[in-house]
Amino acid sequence: MPEDFQRRLPSVEREVASIRPEDIRVSLVGMVIDKDGTSMVLDDGTGKITVRSDQPLVAEVNQRVRVFGRVIPMEQGAELQGDVVQDMRLLDLELWTRLKSLRM
Repeated sequence: MPEDFQRRLPSVEREVASIRPEDIRVSLVGMVIDKDGTSMVLDDGTGKITVRSDQPLVAEVNQRVRVFGRVIPMEQGAELQGDVVQDMRLLDLELWTRLKSLRM
């Protein structure tokens, strides 16, 4: 591996309302409800969170996405420093919800 390679901590699957202060990296699935260049607002049904990035975010308003990123604690909740945005438009939401309930 290259010398400058840095391994990231694994992301924990969360809902916005269940992000914990000790979470470092999370993954969230939700709908983009607002977008402005390098930031967007994601709504997963349990809450909303702002996702910021150093690069333009490849997502559109009303698109379902999964975001992997680092939790940034704020006075009122948290924000996410997004690393990866994955298109989830083809996700079977009913099946995914059932699967999540089996894992909990």
